[in-house]
Amino acid sequence: LEARKRTLAFMASSLSRISRPAYSLARRPFGSRIGLMSTQKYPIECDESVMSKKKNGTTETPPVKPLRWGCDWDKANEICCFNRHYAEHSGYFMLTNWKKEVDKKNPTTYYDSVTGKPLFKAPIGRTFEEFLKESIAHGWPSFRDEEVIWDDMRCLKNGEAVSLAGTHLGHNLPDKNGNRYCINLVSVAAPPPKDEK
Repeated sequence: LEARKRTLAFMASSLSRISRPAYSLARRPFGSRIGLMSTQKYPIECDESVMSKKKNGTTETPPVKPLRWGCDWDKANEICCFNRHYAEHSGYFMLTNWKKEVDKKNPTTYYDSVTGKPLFKAPIGRTFEEFLKESIAHGWPSFRDEEVIWDDMRCLKNGEAVSLAGTHLGHNLPDKNGNRYCINLVSVAAPPPKDEK
């Protein structure tokens, strides 16, 4: 009986060592480094220093011009760089060219309006219709953990979503399905790099 218990304990231990990295790999965010097994807990947090005063509010430079989807540059500069709590109005993204121009068959990469670095890629693990329905229901594009490119996106302890360059993006408002990053479209509207167009 003791030998059987030890064998079962060994098998359970071996299975947990095999399945945990496999699960971890499957759940990895799009932008994480390949080849590293991660058990990272999301969101990845940063401290308040990321949002310290810089040359252009909380960023060194203003947003790029022009922005995608007909997003208003002045609104982007205000929300991305001179704001910590407010957002574009609910539903703003539906008043832009976003719905007409966004790829409905393949995931779209969303770039920081200030730096041009990739921050989100969606939809991942769901259809465009599911992504759109959730975003409309909440009033802002709503991303999940697996749709975040964590290389340059972080959250403060209060849930504020920011880029490492100091761009205010929105807020993490978790629901029954997990983390939900409600993001201002004007904050992630930089055009893709020329080699990705």
